[in-house]
Amino acid sequence: MQVDGERMDNLPLISVHASYLLALGLFGVALARRFLLVRTRVSVEPPALPAGKVEGWFYVPADLLCVLLFSLMYYAFAILGAAAEGGKENTYTPAALLFAIGIQVAVPAAAFAIMVGRVDPIRWLGLRWKEWMQVFGIAPLGVFAMFVFSIGLYLLGYQDMLVELGAAEEQAAVTMFREGEDTVTLIMMAFAAVIVAPIGEEIIFRGYLYPVAKKYAGSAIAALFSSLVFAGAHGNVAALLPLFVFGLLLVAVYEYTGSIWAPIAVHFLFNGSTVAIQLLARFADLPDSVAR
Repeated sequence: MQVDGERMDNLPLISVHASYLLALGLFGVALARRFLLVRTRVSVEPPALPAGKVEGWFYVPADLLCVLLFSLMYYAFAILGAAAEGGKENTYTPAALLFAIGIQVAVPAAAFAIMVGRVDPIRWLGLRWKEWMQVFGIAPLGVFAMFVFSIGLYLLGYQDMLVELGAAEEQAAVTMFREGEDTVTLIMMAFAAVIVAPIGEEIIFRGYLYPVAKKYAGSAIAALFSSLVFAGAHGNVAALLPLFVFGLLLVAVYEYTGSIWAPIAVHFLFNGSTVAIQLLARFADLPDSVAR
């Protein structure tokens, strides 16, 4: 760690390590406590959220290993992304974006393969959502809540604090949307952010990691664990806290509705709004503070 005004170029890596170590630590302690209580024949049924609709009866102990493997895989990719961010490398090339899109498709597909034959995907993810019209209220409210939270962080000096610590003043993706000249890259970035990420990330983080953790560690630990892994997976210092809070919001939406369509819709609208703001900043010459 560098001090005395020098930039902490390793801050992205530190943030990734911290988020994953905390996530795995919390989950590990909860599992260890459950195991010890089982050994002493004490009832240890994890408490469920009173209004929660996310089922977990179809998960088995082997899913814990899959959750660990998925988490470590995202950990590895986050380290690579954070190292590139700290080294000021451009990771937004067509080849890199194609690889990222492939991962966003392959990992949820692996989760589907794990669950095949065990439970109907419609029931697993709540795909037959009878109250689907609620999405037109839930999604805008969720995005509005996140924008209010982000504005609050800005007013509290969160960005200034990150700059003082040595974090980039704006995310690399923001810079690319505002200054990138390669049209193919910009289209791929928008497609990945608005379409691929909301579907792929919600299936794996809320659809699989969260309910497995909920069954074996309880709702609170599961929400913290999945949200920390979700935030750390993006490998960006400035986005770590907002994405952690966003992950908690998406868990709450999933529990409230019982359908993965709801967090996908919130995620889609949030990412779409963010991309739209960045493009407006590029073509309408908005102030820098608006686009960050």
